[in-house]
Amino acid sequence: MKDDDLSMQQKQSMNSNRILGLDNILNIVIRKSDEDEHMETSDDFIRHMQEQFKEKARKSESVYYAATDVVILRFMVEASWAPMLAAFSVPLDQSDDEAVTALCIEGFRCAIHITAVMCMKTHRDAFLTSLAKFTSLHSPADIRQKNIDAIKAIATIADEDGNYLQEAWEHILTCVSRFEHLHLLGEGAPPDATFFSFSQNESEKSKQAKSAGLPVIRKKGSGRIQYAAAAVMRGTYDSAGIGGNTGTITSEQMNNLVSNLDMLEQVGSSEMNRIFTRSQKLNSEAIIDFVKALCKVSMEELRSTSDPRVFSLTKIVEIAHYNMNRIRLVWSSIWLVLSDFFVTIGCSENLSIAIFAMDSLRQLSMKFLEREELANYNFQNEFMKPFVIAMQKSSAVEIRELIIRCVSQMVSSRVNNVKSGWKSMFMVFTTAAYDNHKNIVLLAFEVTEKIIRDYFPYITETETTTFTDCVNCLIAFTNNRFNKDISLNAIAFLRFCATKLAEGDLSSASIKTDKESGNTSQSSPSKGKDGKQENGELIDKDDHLYFWLPLLAGLSKLGFDPRPEIRESALQVLFETLSNHSHLFSLPLWEKVFESVLFPIFEYVRHAIDPSGGDPPEQGIDSEMSEIDQDAWLYETCTLALQLLVDLFASFYNTVNPLLPKVLSLLVSFIKRPHQSLAGIGIAAFVRLMNNSGDLFLEEKWLEVVSSIREAVNATLPDFSFFVSGDITLEGDGHVLNDQSNEASHGSDTSRGDSESLGKQRLYASLSDTKCRAAIQLLLIQATMEIYNMHRTRISAKNILVLVDAMHDVASHAHGINNDAILRTKLLEFGRMTQMQDPPLLRLENESYQFCLTFLHNLILDRPPSFEEAEIESHLVGLCQEVLLFYIESACSGQTSVTSADGQTQWLIPLGSGKRKELAARAPLVVVTLQTICTLGDTMFEKNLAKFFPLLSNLISCEHGSNEVQAALSDMLNSSVGPLLLQSC
Repeated sequence: MKDDDLSMQQKQSMNSNRILGLDNILNIVIRKSDEDEHMETSDDFIRHMQEQFKEKARKSESVYYAATDVVILRFMVEASWAPMLAAFSVPLDQSDDEAVTALCIEGFRCAIHITAVMCMKTHRDAFLTSLAKFTSLHSPADIRQKNIDAIKAIATIADEDGNYLQEAWEHILTCVSRFEHLHLLGEGAPPDATFFSFSQNESEKSKQAKSAGLPVIRKKGSGRIQYAAAAVMRGTYDSAGIGGNTGTITSEQMNNLVSNLDMLEQVGSSEMNRIFTRSQKLNSEAIIDFVKALCKVSMEELRSTSDPRVFSLTKIVEIAHYNMNRIRLVWSSIWLVLSDFFVTIGCSENLSIAIFAMDSLRQLSMKFLEREELANYNFQNEFMKPFVIAMQKSSAVEIRELIIRCVSQMVSSRVNNVKSGWKSMFMVFTTAAYDNHKNIVLLAFEVTEKIIRDYFPYITETETTTFTDCVNCLIAFTNNRFNKDISLNAIAFLRFCATKLAEGDLSSASIKTDKESGNTSQSSPSKGKDGKQENGELIDKDDHLYFWLPLLAGLSKLGFDPRPEIRESALQVLFETLSNHSHLFSLPLWEKVFESVLFPIFEYVRHAIDPSGGDPPEQGIDSEMSEIDQDAWLYETCTLALQLLVDLFASFYNTVNPLLPKVLSLLVSFIKRPHQSLAGIGIAAFVRLMNNSGDLFLEEKWLEVVSSIREAVNATLPDFSFFVSGDITLEGDGHVLNDQSNEASHGSDTSRGDSESLGKQRLYASLSDTKCRAAIQLLLIQATMEIYNMHRTRISAKNILVLVDAMHDVASHAHGINNDAILRTKLLEFGRMTQMQDPPLLRLENESYQFCLTFLHNLILDRPPSFEEAEIESHLVGLCQEVLLFYIESACSGQTSVTSADGQTQWLIPLGSGKRKELAARAPLVVVTLQTICTLGDTMFEKNLAKFFPLLSNLISCEHGSNEVQAALSDMLNSSVGPLLLQSC
């Protein structure tokens, strides 16, 4: 090779060696070769090596190659690290010569530097652990000057090689922790353990008592001797603290300890503290390793049962403050480590330690809050999360109370800077609202109340989503079981929040945020000063739904609260809020309100009372509510809520009219329930809706109304199939049995008793359902007539015919039941048990027929739109014929005759008392029918007289239960039939 190339390579080699400290190591360590093992002294070996180097230098053919890549050093270290470790460790351990120990410590420092830079983890940890042991900080009674030099080397390594230490930081920080502990003992300060309570077994107490009684301690009396007894004893490097717990303390050991502690002043606390202050100079990866190691050391300090310390915990607060200016990505990684650490310590079984940890977190949070949070950077929420998690996990009441007070202090002193932190704060209060201790709930609500009263504008100043967190927090307080006043006050604050939302404050904040982020939309409607649209409606966007729905849904769910005052107050606030502010709502928002807020109030009711055995939904009345409480909820709360819903719909009909089918479906679902009270509530609400909104209905809306009535009518027709199926019979002693039990009637008494009980249950259930349906049908007929009378002129002929068909279905079904001889016989057998009249549905039949007649007759008189006279006339004539025919059949079916031997009828046997009562009950309907026929008009009457005349003649010949029919028939013949016959003559 050329000389200039050789010199350049030599320079590069010298630079690489200088960076890695290889020159010093080569000057210290010269490895033996196998051929020189016979040499006894190092001097002979050195002379021999010098001679060999000179001899090789004289040979012209020898070529020197300089290493150009430092990677080659890695293989050299791997081959020589073990001998180097031994070469450094043995002299340092056995010799007290300053020159030797200085060289050994320098060798350790250089070896650690090389292995750290080369990322040789195992080798680095071996050298660093050995050097850390030579500090003798774990056994302060043995500290000498060389140990002090090792401590200084540790500090130097931390300062110079901090970016490469990775997990080895744990050894460095462990030494720092032990040094500070001894330094405090040397100054006579009491150890941290005096401030923490911890359990001690009897042996530890006896040893401490024995140590406390030593004359030397009494003589010294100073603070440094009083607290240093435990540190005198020798320990191991891997022990949690310093010192040990075995042996006795002598006067000589005590004197050595005092002098050794004085030696530590050569290092000074400032040098150690510089490790933490310079942490801000570490690179992005090293600082995370540093924080992880510091948390691990702190965890070991705090977990010590004999000597818990908080030195590293206080340093965690410091280094977090020093490194707050780092970029977001790095800082988030740092806080991820610190967050888990604070949660773990905050849930510690040692209450004093947990309190100290939470207080440290509070101090750190206060420092964070001093800084302005950047836009779109929710770090406040992140550093507040440990409070939330500790609040949820901690079993200590004191810790939960401390967390609430810490949050309260942060709000009071830094409310101007709180941005995204509101979310975590409200999560803390929400967790407290469900706490099992009354004092926690009261304290949390007191703080929440102050925040909403005094600082509400700050809550939504930056992020409108915090409004929902506030609402959810208040809803949680409404569900507490300790104090009714808290629930009522929380409901009142929900009203306040609704008012603020309606005023547009949140919308303004949202617009401000959008403008700052550049997300303005040209298509959005223009708004006024209050953040509202010019047309008065709020923006119908997902974010606005996000604000209203949690608030309204929370009030809605309180409708199931077992406390009457809470239910009433919640429903009142809910519907007042909707009444006062929903004029700002658009139709999509209304749809969400009805589906998610209003209808769920009644979801439980529609399923709760159902003999079909279906399971009610999870949401609903508390299972612990008594039957009386459920009845109170049914008759008071449910009735009130349904009335308020109907009134709300009527008030905002112009906007919500497309939702009429859903409202009608809700009311019909009440009517269809096999429970008379529920059906009655639904029918009353139906009439209320027609009364409040009927004037606004158009033709298609009335069609929806009458269709709903027809659906309700068809769904509630009484069912007597159980009685005519032949499954049950009645024995002579009045016992109810089914057919299967009759076949096995000669079996055991037990099976007979079970069959009888089952039969009675089925019978009573069927009777109850039948009676309930009959009562509901009567209520429906009366409600339909009331609705018709209110809006007679607004309902078209087409819609009235739908009602007529519905009522005629009821009448036909009732007549079929009343005309069933087998059924009536069965019911007479169970007469004492059924308590039903005979025929069972006679009143229902009469009223439904009478209303049909009224509807059709009024149609002819009123002639409303879409009126077709021929169709209406056909319906009315057919209905009159049907009524008269049924009456005649009923009267004739009760008559029996006596015949002679030649088969001719001699006389008729008069009707019995039961049949006469039935005919007397049917008489008013026949009278109305005859009067309706008379009012048809001369032309129509003459046209249909041929259809009526046979029926009229039969009425004359049959027997009646009262004189009403005969009188009405006489009037008809005189006023209508007679003049017509005279005219024809």
